[in-house]
Amino acid sequence: MVTAIDSSVLLDVVTDDPSYGAGSLESLDRARGLGRLVICPVVWAEVGAFFHDSDRMRLAMNSAGILFDPFDETAASLAAGQWREYRRRGGRRTRLLADFLVAAHAQTRAEALLTRDRGFYRRCFANLRVVTPEPAN
Repeated sequence: MVTAIDSSVLLDVVTDDPSYGAGSLESLDRARGLGRLVICPVVWAEVGAFFHDSDRMRLAMNSAGILFDPFDETAASLAAGQWREYRRRGGRRTRLLADFLVAAHAQTRAEALLTRDRGFYRRCFANLRVVTPEPAN
């Protein structure tokens, strides 16, 4: 099984978020036990901003068993279509195209998306399997 990881989950772990850090780490461990973990270029860039340099980011991702997985035309086209539909239905610009790219990548290149932002992804990507971490106790 391939699980795509959203920025929210990785940032919980990287920043040791007091509310979600432990739960996100447990969810990553569970997903790793089921198969491969991947992140798309958007997630790589968003999380990479929290590292001092790209070598540290690469080392952290390699140590965690998380692979960089680029977009393909199918994912980009799906994101464009969903973004267009979202805007047609009156969707506000509070959602960025980057969110649609993350979801489209997960839907076309993985079997699930591990994220804390399940509501948006489920509304806009009905065929995407969304997995959410539990908050830390």
